[in-house]
Amino acid sequence: MELIVLGSCGTWPHAGGATSGFLVRHDGFDLWVDAGSGTLSRLQTHEPLSEIDAVLISHGHPDHFLDLYPTYYARFYYGQGEGQLRVHGPADFFGRFEQVISEESRATVRETYDWTPVDAGQTFEVGPFRVETFEMAHIGVKALGYRIQANDEVLAYSGDTGPSDEVVKLARDADLFLCEATWQSGDELAPFHLSAEQAGEHATRAGARRLMLTHILPIRDRERSRSEAAQRFSGPVELALEDDRHEVGS
Repeated sequence: MELIVLGSCGTWPHAGGATSGFLVRHDGFDLWVDAGSGTLSRLQTHEPLSEIDAVLISHGHPDHFLDLYPTYYARFYYGQGEGQLRVHGPADFFGRFEQVISEESRATVRETYDWTPVDAGQTFEVGPFRVETFEMAHIGVKALGYRIQANDEVLAYSGDTGPSDEVVKLARDADLFLCEATWQSGDELAPFHLSAEQAGEHATRAGARRLMLTHILPIRDRERSRSEAAQRFSGPVELALEDDRHEVGS
């Protein structure tokens, strides 16, 4: 299983960067996981838009789904993909998406996307992947973490979350734990995001093999986040950086 980082910034992108988004590949199947602003552009440096096979959206905050809008226009009006693109996400996400487009466009959006709602605790298959869902501790919307498995390799992705035992379950024995790390030491630790230290603590409790930090605010020193996470997790700590490619099981 291959992970390509499309965007790794929290809330807004740094210069030349993008907010949350990843491309997960296995056996010729391409899964777009979160579609934050800027990720569509970066995705197309790796493959044509028409080659995306399915999408996972963690929750309905714009920095995790905004690029589904231009994708809709490209696919429906300009032929950049055939048939409906299957989009999995929390049930409340689809209504949020459709509320900000015109009523006339909603019918064509439904021709473009096969909205497939999923709930916490659900397991489903998408292409070669087995996906388990976990309820994350976020704010204002339903938020899911995804445990993505192909063969014996496991990628755990937190999306946005505060501290929670569900995060530990999500990342249990994962080959790679892709975890948000919004805060740093000294910040007010609002309970709907994790600090880098908390990401390390959850990775340790879960017994994850590797930890990769994402959703770091653009104004933060990323190396400091890595250092703080490494104080709580003895395994490899990496930073999610745009366009980097990783073998999940390596």
